[in-house]
Amino acid sequence: MKQLIKMTTLLLTLSLASSITTASSIDKGRTLAKELCSKCHSIDKKSQSTNKAAPPFRIFSEKWPLESLEEALAEGIVVGHNDMPVFKFNPEQITDFLAFLSSLKIKDVSEEK
Repeated sequence: MKQLIKMTTLLLTLSLASSITTASSIDKGRTLAKELCSKCHSIDKKSQSTNKAAPPFRIFSEKWPLESLEEALAEGIVVGHNDMPVFKFNPEQITDFLAFLSSLKIKDVSEEK
């Protein structure tokens, strides 16, 4: 019984730590997006992008598997809209940015059933 309580406590602690890390990662990713991308892209769930050639971040997961952006973010995205600067993210920034993009996914009604 003591072993079960210890295991349950450990799992709850790890789950809480993961949630805190994820929230922190999303916040850091949002900050990156705001600083580097919000001039052209919509970085929320509702507004339109100010640059019509820059898709809103909320639709990225519909257009591309987000994991496929890892390499491009690491090497520097050079394809995009005309006003897009070339930049490279370090591994932590990539994790944070992708966590933020994932947080913008609009849930499919069929997923809730």
